[in-house]
Amino acid sequence: MNFSLYIAKRYLFSKTGNNTINIITIIASFGVIVGSLALFIILSGFSGLRTFSYSLLDVSDPDIKVSSVKGKSFIITDHIQQILDSNGAIKSSSKVIEERVFLEVKDKSEIAYIKGVEHNYTKITQIDAALVQGNWLDTTFVNTAVIGRSIAYKLSLGMGSFEAPLQIMVPKPGIGFINPNNAFYKTNVQIVGLYSGTEEFESKFVFVTLAQAKKLLRFNDNQVTAFEMKLKEDVNAHTFAEEMQKELGNDFKVQTKEQLNEVFYKVINTENIVSYLIFTLIVIIALFNVIGAIIMMIIDKKDNLKTLFSLGATVKEIKKIFEFQGFLLTFFGMLIGLSIGVILVFFQKQFGLFMITENLAYPVEFRFSNLIIVIVTINILGFIASKIASSRISEEFIEK
Repeated sequence: MNFSLYIAKRYLFSKTGNNTINIITIIASFGVIVGSLALFIILSGFSGLRTFSYSLLDVSDPDIKVSSVKGKSFIITDHIQQILDSNGAIKSSSKVIEERVFLEVKDKSEIAYIKGVEHNYTKITQIDAALVQGNWLDTTFVNTAVIGRSIAYKLSLGMGSFEAPLQIMVPKPGIGFINPNNAFYKTNVQIVGLYSGTEEFESKFVFVTLAQAKKLLRFNDNQVTAFEMKLKEDVNAHTFAEEMQKELGNDFKVQTKEQLNEVFYKVINTENIVSYLIFTLIVIIALFNVIGAIIMMIIDKKDNLKTLFSLGATVKEIKKIFEFQGFLLTFFGMLIGLSIGVILVFFQKQFGLFMITENLAYPVEFRFSNLIIVIVTINILGFIASKIASSRISEEFIEK
């Protein structure tokens, strides 16, 4: 066994005659345990929050959205349709008509977006899984709609409000004088479902069938504002978007889910990095206790060091004793902290120890990548702390 490592283990696991040093060592170990635990819990919490947030985007946004660069709408030509039909990476696609509208019921009004979709739209996004009441659009019925809970709340509107249907109005296109009594295209719809999601999503869309949207906006048969796609599991969305962009040309804009929610993704990832840096700083502060404990141990063992030096041990080997001691102190503290952290993460996933709402537990996710990040961070910082503490050992110090 390595001489320095052997002595370091003896110093670490045996009590000294100085009770103060024992207390300082315990405090240092406790700091490493708490720091490792906190860092792992925070990373696991943000991993869970990121996964939960991304699952909300699975409800509201497709894998790929294609829209026109010029103008709100475009015509799906045979060439475009052929590109869609021949691409084996596409699992499902749906034509979409989206337009800003006025909503009115009784004496209340609201501005939102109408979104006309095809019957297979539930294969593009998981919108049907977000329904909290009622059902998704049924093509056997006409003039029906599915709205967000926030819109329903603002308009005091519920399902089956037959006495007061929801009126959807869109301004008529054109220039010059407009008769205010006939300035809108209008349609009345009955609410058959309510969906939930992010606050923005709940307040944004009124879903109707594609045929209803075409009729309201006076669109041609192949006229749409976008088409949305669900990709097969093994397809990389960014690579697909680049290839699709080349095929369709510069008249179209091909966007991935991440590009559609660019700000959201940046905020989530930035928060994760900032939280990691903050808690790493806390760990660094905690490791000052390790430096203090090692320095106190060096002073306490000065006579022993003099004996070892007289027996032929080099200054470098003596330094390594305390480098190993600090590293082992950090390593075992990290193992205990991570063990507690892993147990707490699994308990949170299984039993929901901490709740956001009455029915929603705070999301956490166990990832080996988080485990590796904590191990690397703590060990590197522990090694640096040990190096700093042992650097005060010199031949003059030992012989003084």
